[in-house]
Amino acid sequence: MSQVQEKYLMAPKVVAVHLSPAYTMSKPSADSITLVTGLGVEGDAHNGATVKHRSRVAKDPMQPNLRQVHLIHSELFDELRSKGFGVYPGMIGENITTVGIDLLSLPTGTMLKIGRQVTVKITGLRNPCAQLDGLIPGLMKAVLGLESNGEVIRKTGVMSVVVSGGEVRPSDRITVELPKSEHLPLQAV
Repeated sequence: MSQVQEKYLMAPKVVAVHLSPAYTMSKPSADSITLVTGLGVEGDAHNGATVKHRSRVAKDPMQPNLRQVHLIHSELFDELRSKGFGVYPGMIGENITTVGIDLLSLPTGTMLKIGRQVTVKITGLRNPCAQLDGLIPGLMKAVLGLESNGEVIRKTGVMSVVVSGGEVRPSDRITVELPKSEHLPLQAV
């Protein structure tokens, strides 16, 4: 069995964690990160109750920050490497890299319990930006797809808010709790 096949059989868990105090596309890996309830990743440029992404601040700096914690499935990196893109965890801006969980198929409002104390609530899909092509030419196109109905597929992970804070480390288990209400598909936030 290959390493890639083995990854898909694992229980969902954290592969790596990342943060950057500066507004950079890539985020360096860390031994652990601390999530703060209602704010995001302590020490990360996107931490805060109101929106921190520059394009969103320009539109309305007082809108709630629905992008406190960014999660990407490591399986995306496997897919991109198979297409010739030299990508690695943290490179495209996520705070938490996961394995064994299809983040993109989860409904809005799904709770992810990470480790013993952390809970994040998925708010939507990350909308990839043209800065990806600054990392590797053609990367932006590679992280987008099309449904048969012409709808855009955004592959660059999900955004979430911190419901219950605490420390997150690589190898922490992830438990999925689907919403009890109607399962609404993820939209870009």
